[in-house]
Amino acid sequence: MATQHIFLKLGGSLLTEKTGYEALRPQTLARLASEIAQARAHEPGLSLVLGHGSGSFGHVAGAKHGTRAGVGGPEGWYGFAEVADAAARLNRHVVAALLSADVPAIGLAPSASAQVADGIITHLSTTPVESALASGLVPVMFGDVAFDSIRGGTIVSTEEVMSYLAGKLPRNWFLLAGETDGVLDLNGQVIPLITRDTLHDVVPALGGSRGTDVTGGMASKVMAMLDLIDSQPGLKIRIFSGLQPGQLGRILLDPNQSIGTLLQ
Repeated sequence: MATQHIFLKLGGSLLTEKTGYEALRPQTLARLASEIAQARAHEPGLSLVLGHGSGSFGHVAGAKHGTRAGVGGPEGWYGFAEVADAAARLNRHVVAALLSADVPAIGLAPSASAQVADGIITHLSTTPVESALASGLVPVMFGDVAFDSIRGGTIVSTEEVMSYLAGKLPRNWFLLAGETDGVLDLNGQVIPLITRDTLHDVVPALGGSRGTDVTGGMASKVMAMLDLIDSQPGLKIRIFSGLQPGQLGRILLDPNQSIGTLLQ
């Protein structure tokens, strides 16, 4: 049986202050990197595919230029390049923090191989990710710009990139660490379980995203994750807070813990 990989996304709102401009949360990032390192040391067989949001780096630049909707003309393409630079800049911070914690991380830019048609990824090379995993490295993906056969250019979110990869690589968990304790109901309480059958009860509670988010807030994330589960039988998804010290490390070692919101 092929090795099952855990997919982990660190939200942009967790790593940065999304209402600021390129406002990194260095202490939070360092702690999360340390928890990942500790989990890998405790479980040497842990195979991790990591992704992170763009937070106040790529989202601010993307909103400024309207890149998600499409790109054309010299100004638009200059903006496209600016968004790519901002997204890669945060990736460098994340990779550096992981390396400082002795996690052998390598940043992989989706824009290098993504083929997109009207905002939908039709191809993304899995070879660099598979080679990194086979070498004991932790590949670090991120939301990025991409060339689009219809729009000229666009932005692909971290969830879209990792969802595509999850359809190509053996995996059983997709973990999403953000700044909230999970998906919250209208009373601010964590919803422990969401399925396709219970979605209609949950939709009213799904609001927007704090700060600038050009790829959608919690509502779009939940619905996209349920679509992914529909297309990938056996996949389970957990949404939880990465702000509570030690929680990420515990979940990496045992994703079945009743923490946050489980989607299945």
